[in-house]
Amino acid sequence: MRSLFIIMTTAICISVLLITVRKSRAASNLPPLITVPHVDLARYVGVWHEIARIDHSFQKGCIKSSATYTLLPDGEVEVINRCVNEKDGRLREAKGRAWSVDPDGNARLKVSFFWPFRGDYWIVDLGKDYEYAVVGAPNRQYLWILARQPVMDEAIYKGILERLKTQGFPVELLVR
Repeated sequence: MRSLFIIMTTAICISVLLITVRKSRAASNLPPLITVPHVDLARYVGVWHEIARIDHSFQKGCIKSSATYTLLPDGEVEVINRCVNEKDGRLREAKGRAWSVDPDGNARLKVSFFWPFRGDYWIVDLGKDYEYAVVGAPNRQYLWILARQPVMDEAIYKGILERLKTQGFPVELLVR
């Protein structure tokens, strides 16, 4: 019985390792992700409405999604993500924290909703008046287009999509 457990555990570990290697290879074929040169976090905080996203399990069935960012005294950012559950109309909420890993530009952040898990939150496009922001991850598997208003001008949206294509994002996966 113990041998079977060891064999199964080893097989699972090898499977996880192979999946990780495949994802790393796929990401390594992409050019380095370019972020905006500088983000003024004091201007960035506030409410953002989700215009589009690459869908993931943690947001399945979410509509009317928004994120509220609050600058904390220690320089970190409190994150509150909200959405309405499409099926039953209930409000869903997730609270987390973000911190800059790019102190010169503040465009590269890490975000965590529960320790020890964290993810990349890289600002790859930003309106000159902070009227929209585009957030992604270097592996291109995560992407959000955010705006201060719940709707976005179509010409601005199309321009964002063109810039995202040049960065290697799979814009065809975006859900509006």
